Amino acid sequence: MNWQIVKTAALVVVLSAAYQATAADAKKRYPSMAPLDQYLIADRSAEIALARSAAPESISKDAEVMVLGRHGYETVVKGKNGFVCLVERSWTAGSDDPDFWNPKLRGPICFNPAAARSYVPFTIKKTELVLAGQSKAQMFEGIKAGLDKKELPTPEPGAMCYMLSKQGYLNDQAGHWHPHLMFFVPRTEAATWGANLPGSPILFTDDPEDRMTVFLIPLAKWSDGTDAPMDMH
Repeated sequence: MNWQIVKTAALVVVLSAAYQATAADAKKRYPSMAPLDQYLIADRSAEIALARSAAPESISKDAEVMVLGRHGYETVVKGKNGFVCLVERSWTAGSDDPDFWNPKLRGPICFNPAAARSYVPFTIKKTELVLAGQSKAQMFEGIKAGLDKKELPTPEPGAMCYMLSKQGYLNDQAGHWHPHLMFFVPRTEAATWGANLPGSPILFTDDPEDRMTVFLIPLAKWSDGTDAPMDMH
């Protein structure tokens, strides 16, 4: 018997069980939306700086910046280069994400012009629905209706974003994770980009609710040019 295989398989089972236990615990801790104030950032200048930290200064200094208010996202800095930077909150996650209502989540993200036109509308719409008091199920029904009626767009060619902030907090398991780029395309297979294969730097995630595929490429440096730990999970 190959004991190395047995030990590896046992480790996978243990890690999987640990993740499932953590996810179940998160669902218990965040079963519904917290009071709105817990999702807001009181200092608007701090939110602007956090949003801009998603991309190198050469990009973010000329980008439009949006911040979250009590009635949704609003533009507080006009841009010059077509990019849009903002800080996403937890409800942009998938419906089965255990951190969906996690008020600690802060996701600095900076979209290129194609993604600003074809992805940012999803963030704005989801936020409007949530702040209007919609449940998670109602919010996703609203997104489905928007897609069916073509009120929400499909990803434009070249749509992508930067998530290079070391100050973000993406969930209770990963913290700020790796700096990375994300590319948004209509739903497709991982193989079309060679994603999730041994040695491939590209990761694949399917997003059926938003009817798109997201490809992620982890990077070695944060937006400020400092090195990111390579042993992050």
